[in-house]
Amino acid sequence: MTPPFVKRSVPIGRKPLSGALLAVLRKATRWRALGLIVASGALCFSSASRAELPDGFVYLSDIDPSIIQDIRYYGAHNFVGRRIDGYDAPECVLTREAALALSRVQALLRKENVSLIVWDCYRPARAVADFMRWSKNPADRGMKAEFFPNTAKNALFARGYISARSAHSRGSAVDLGLAPKAASPAAFDPAAPLAACTAPEKERFHDGALDMGTGFDCFDARATIANAALTGEAQKNRMRLRRAMIGGGFKPYDKEWWHFELENEPFGGKSFDFPVEPKGH
Repeated sequence: MTPPFVKRSVPIGRKPLSGALLAVLRKATRWRALGLIVASGALCFSSASRAELPDGFVYLSDIDPSIIQDIRYYGAHNFVGRRIDGYDAPECVLTREAALALSRVQALLRKENVSLIVWDCYRPARAVADFMRWSKNPADRGMKAEFFPNTAKNALFARGYISARSAHSRGSAVDLGLAPKAASPAAFDPAAPLAACTAPEKERFHDGALDMGTGFDCFDARATIANAALTGEAQKNRMRLRRAMIGGGFKPYDKEWWHFELENEPFGGKSFDFPVEPKGH
């Protein structure tokens, strides 16, 4: 039987190690082994905690980084006036089919020195629920002065501007406009006075897009596709966007010039609720 512990020297070449030095080496070896275990565990934990998109979904920037992104519900420049539940990153997430179709539209537009600018893509169901809670609080008027200056808050759902179930939650709907090819999203200053989204182009918030007659998410009759009050340039830009998107396989929503849905969407009738997270999280 081997005794539980035998104190002896271990030869290295011709000179044996002393017991004290052997103990030091054994201790160092244990610490190195522990370090490897900890490092391995950290890698496993990192891999296990890495969030991945559900099958069929992609980040638009991985498909086409040339499309300008200004994800409004991630920040405070939206009709509620704060970040919306489920938007943990300023990223456009779409189904792969929608992203590829959008990239094809972008390729054609860039030949004309313009670009798509997207304001909202996939929208988690929890974000829609957030809109619902906000709508039931009459004291919270949000950013009414800019986004719905002529519409009562309690009429937003009835008029179809907000829905209890959103096509965005299926991942193939997108809110977007046209911008100069080299444009960047404009910075929002929360301390600046709000201008109505229905005001003339030079008076309302300049978001970097071409003139579409109103700002994005303008809950007003002027946002309808065929509004008679539009100027020639704004109407021309709306029709240009509409033709490009229809040609790319998207269908428009007549009440909102910025809203389009992929005709052959892969998840019709479904609704997703995973949050929009940073890439590589």
